[in-house]
Amino acid sequence: MNELTVKSFDLRKNIITMIAKGKAGHIGGDYSVLDILIILYYKHMNVKPDGMNDPQRDRFILSKGHSVEALYAVLADLKFFPEEELETFSQYKSKYMGHPNNKINGIEMNTGSLGHGLSVSVGMALAGKMNNASYRVYTVMGDGELAEGSVWEGAMAAGHYKLDNLTAFIDRNRLQISGSTEDVMSQDVQEERWASFGWNVITVKNGNDIDELDKAVSEAKAFKGKPTVIIAETVKGYGVSFIENQADWHHKVPTEEQLKSALEELEQRKMK
Repeated sequence: MNELTVKSFDLRKNIITMIAKGKAGHIGGDYSVLDILIILYYKHMNVKPDGMNDPQRDRFILSKGHSVEALYAVLADLKFFPEEELETFSQYKSKYMGHPNNKINGIEMNTGSLGHGLSVSVGMALAGKMNNASYRVYTVMGDGELAEGSVWEGAMAAGHYKLDNLTAFIDRNRLQISGSTEDVMSQDVQEERWASFGWNVITVKNGNDIDELDKAVSEAKAFKGKPTVIIAETVKGYGVSFIENQADWHHKVPTEEQLKSALEELEQRKMK
């Protein structure tokens, strides 16, 4: 097990502890998306705590903004802000609210209204092309979010302008707040859909595997002539057995007993 995989279990412990204290949060989506954030922030993206004004920094947009606790955990660990500030998460007057807030160092834009992240990312990537800039743009969307029409407007534009400096992730955990994504709005074959919009498509069969994600991001960075979408087949709630693949953990606060059990299981899995 590599160092970043070990870190993923430690950050999962931080996330569930934060949510238990703040009495709000989206553990299921946090846990499915966390490994994507880790491979981007710790291995591939050119972004630093003291470099958010650098015009050549890479841009990251968490379009599925309700999974902000995972992003907070990563940014705190990388010293974008003091980790102890997260003790105020979801409390009155705290800037650490339940969706990304650009008053926080490391967050490019407020998100949470689903379907906007890709279109904004397309604009950032297009500006980079126009300015001959070296930065790359990354965005993460939930699969439930793909029912939003604005996603496909952004996808069409990205394909048209051949934005090979743009990589989009689909957190394909197949669950959303109201149940199975296929029951709410069936999604046919995602690979064919994105390819028809002019995208390079990469599927990661184990979307919670750090090494598989690493290979996919490297491939996306090397690909020229099209934007890339990485469809990561993740497990909602990955890391804790009683949370995994359970739609009711989309937004749920653990009891003291559940918190204790989850922390113990995460520590055990970290040591394997």
